[in-house]
Amino acid sequence: MRWQDLEAEVKKICEEHRFKTSFHHFFKDELGRAEIDVVAERGNILLCLDAKLYSGHRYRVSQLKKEAEKHAERCKRFSKLVGKRAVPIIISFIDDNIYFHEGCIIVPFGSLNYFLAEIYYYLAEFGYL
Repeated sequence: MRWQDLEAEVKKICEEHRFKTSFHHFFKDELGRAEIDVVAERGNILLCLDAKLYSGHRYRVSQLKKEAEKHAERCKRFSKLVGKRAVPIIISFIDDNIYFHEGCIIVPFGSLNYFLAEIYYYLAEFGYL
């Protein structure tokens, strides 16, 4: 699987759960341009998903934590622009047993369907509701 395929699958799965999606969503603020792989919205829920396809040859855990921090900051910027709280989520192709870091929810790709089916539970669990 290529990273582009992973992003497309994330978008498709969100749509299967009745989320309206925006793919490769670019925005600009006083700090410059930024991109969110998939923005998914349904009712009062606004998810910002960043898909990560790491190989087994990288320091995935430390890299995933760094990306979670950057994504959480990006989502704060996006929230300010749209006037609605965006939930930062990283979809990781490999499950590294990290599920929350610095305000960012980390969901293994294989668990995305279940996560979206139980979205209200997880958002409450991680303090977003």
